[in-house]
Amino acid sequence: MTAKPKLSLLDDWRRVARRAWSVRLSIVAAIFTAAEVVVPLFGDVLPRGVFVLLAFSASIGAAVARLVAQPEMHR
Repeated sequence: MTAKPKLSLLDDWRRVARRAWSVRLSIVAAIFTAAEVVVPLFGDVLPRGVFVLLAFSASIGAAVARLVAQPEMHR
């Protein structure tokens, strides 16, 4: 039976967290998701589902950014 690899952080995880677009877009998606819950509590200012679409777009962007070369990551 093969042993499963242990989960571990990257050696340069701090730099990745600061510079990677996938991390940035994931945070934006989380903010939009939270806004979808909070904004309706204060009134219907925007059409329903706007923040869901924004969060979805940011999530797709994060997935794409994870695969696209980011030259500033290799400095």
